[in-house]
Amino acid sequence: MAELHVELVAADRKVWSGKASLVVARTSSGEIGIMPGHQPLLGVLASGPVTIRTTGEGADGAAGKNGTVIAAVHGGFISFTDNKLSLLTEIAELSYEIDVERAERALENAKAEQDAAAERRADVRLRAVAVAH
Repeated sequence: MAELHVELVAADRKVWSGKASLVVARTSSGEIGIMPGHQPLLGVLASGPVTIRTTGEGADGAAGKNGTVIAAVHGGFISFTDNKLSLLTEIAELSYEIDVERAERALENAKAEQDAAAERRADVRLRAVAVAH
């Protein structure tokens, strides 16, 4: 099975690293799927869930159901060359790290305060958890 090496890195830490058969992410141009052998790519990541279909455990053992890792990503860049995919983000959280009740409260507060950026961040967190389950 063909594989690509994936690095998901936030400003403050390496979030996930491992082998995958498919990565789906949202870019400023729309949703994109990257598989082994994809054309070289450099793009801007939009906020949204990232789905990584693993071919084994990542460096941190975070493979979820059916070998899938889901992360909430809040902006950044995506780069692919030589079967190496880098997702460089400002903030990234694996779905199992997200406190759902806290994210729901943050969404309610953001709506009440009409804070679009905070509302978007909370919504992305909740979507990542929903995709993971």
